[in-house]
Amino acid sequence: MSVLDKVLSLRPGNVVARVGPGSRVPLLDPRELLRALESTPMALPCLPVLAKGALPGLLGAARAEDAVLGLACPHPLADRGAPERFVQSVHAAAQEAGHTRPLFLQAGPLRVTSTDADVLDALQEGLFRVVDAGFALVSLDLSRLTSYEAVEAVNALAGPLKERELSLEVSPPQGSSGGLVDACATLLEGLSQWQVPVRFLRVSDAQLGAGEPGAELDVELLRRVVETAAGKGVAVAVGDVSAGASGGLSSYVAAGVRKVDRGGPFGPLTLRAWPPEVREQVAARAQAAGMPAGELLSVLEEGLPPLSPASRETLEALSFAEATEALAALGAHRSASVAMAFLAKPDGDLG
Repeated sequence: MSVLDKVLSLRPGNVVARVGPGSRVPLLDPRELLRALESTPMALPCLPVLAKGALPGLLGAARAEDAVLGLACPHPLADRGAPERFVQSVHAAAQEAGHTRPLFLQAGPLRVTSTDADVLDALQEGLFRVVDAGFALVSLDLSRLTSYEAVEAVNALAGPLKERELSLEVSPPQGSSGGLVDACATLLEGLSQWQVPVRFLRVSDAQLGAGEPGAELDVELLRRVVETAAGKGVAVAVGDVSAGASGGLSSYVAAGVRKVDRGGPFGPLTLRAWPPEVREQVAARAQAAGMPAGELLSVLEEGLPPLSPASRETLEALSFAEATEALAALGAHRSASVAMAFLAKPDGDLG
């Protein structure tokens, strides 16, 4: 059995059910990648897919860097078919390119705004669709809730993930009087008491002081968050990373962060692929919705005019360049080969 065959055997059941047992694309749970790269000084890169035309560039960057890669669907519940279309698009692009480096697919973060039964029931129904579509990681944004509400919500929503043993990411409430570290500790302690397994604790770069261009990362605060999460066996992810050049991402790695969601310029560069009249339309709708225009593309793309061949080539090239920089800054170069060699060992040991 080849290394790839052994790695393919680790794909979650929901992934195999979606893409078929004959697929040669190693779509994994990030749990396996954390295990394989535990001693490697790097953070798992997770990049947003805001338009399907960017996929060849993002995947090409992972092959050029021999890197593991996460791809995020920012709004998987935009409509009932969104999760399945996303997974199918990623899988088709990977198959066409002969992509055999490990990938993981992230849904969200999904914003949880209330613990009302109707809200949670609708979200749980959406999570079942996400799981059935083939996602191995779901991120829940709990920032609008109190600590008590956050624990209640996650406990109510985690069923589809616990049943399939898939990965869960949670963000802490923002209203804690004790600050970020206290909010993280309270959330993780509450979830551990309810035996809700959490893979990642997600904090934003804004919470760490680095949300604006020129602002400095509060490294000491980040290290305290990492230490707090590690005490519960949870890895830290930094989300909403958009400010500054890719080179600054290495600071997160040095502080012990294990996953970084790099938004950065992907929104603006994706939006520029469409002609001015389309950009203006998307910008107006984004302003009304209170969200970045580039991010809204992931919701509106199906209804927009198709990109011209030249625009698709430009989008692919720009996505490749930006992704390559991010992968290098996060220490992901050669992480694919290292992970696959580890995972192919019967005892999971390179020694």
